Amino acid sequence: MTELARCQIAGLDVSRETFASLERFEGLVRRWNSTINLVSKASILELRSRHVIDSAQLMSLCPETAGHWVDLGSGGGFPGVVIAILAKERHPGLRISLVEADVRKAAFLRQAVKELGLSASVISQRIEAVSGLDADVLSARALAPLDQLLSYADRHLRQGGIALLPKGAQHQEEMAAARKRWRFCCEPQPSLSDPKAAILVIRNIHRAEQ
Repeated sequence: MTELARCQIAGLDVSRETFASLERFEGLVRRWNSTINLVSKASILELRSRHVIDSAQLMSLCPETAGHWVDLGSGGGFPGVVIAILAKERHPGLRISLVEADVRKAAFLRQAVKELGLSASVISQRIEAVSGLDADVLSARALAPLDQLLSYADRHLRQGGIALLPKGAQHQEEMAAARKRWRFCCEPQPSLSDPKAAILVIRNIHRAEQ
């Protein structure tokens, strides 16, 4: 494929087919958002910059050896469905699990996976009720404080796996609070969508000794 047939999203070089799938997904979110609150009414006007790009940037942090990506609290498909779209081209064979307890949002996710022909499964259960998923990569966006996310990661992340957790301007405070209960290695990465935000790349999660 020539360079003219390529596109850019969040610094990633993708085919026009992949870019078109992202656009189709944006259309699905807009249509369903009128009946299900997938994203806020304010942010729907900035869907690509606020949600798609913010999600797509995680793909560059996925290890080449990863076989299973688990997205917790997938909601409107950010980042899980965006990752599944990109993985179809950039990381074929990557298995993706979308965990979403809300029945209506889970129905939206299944429809998006079906319409876009993605390799992803939807688990419509509460995160705490799901048996350990043995993820190589775990993501969660706008879901819970870091302390709670580390509890989920401790349950669902395999030994040697990584958690990719987008966080806002208060990420340093969240890390300090989380270290009261947890020991972990964290490498914050700059966010493309918000200069005050960061992507926390977290490994080696253990409960702190009391």
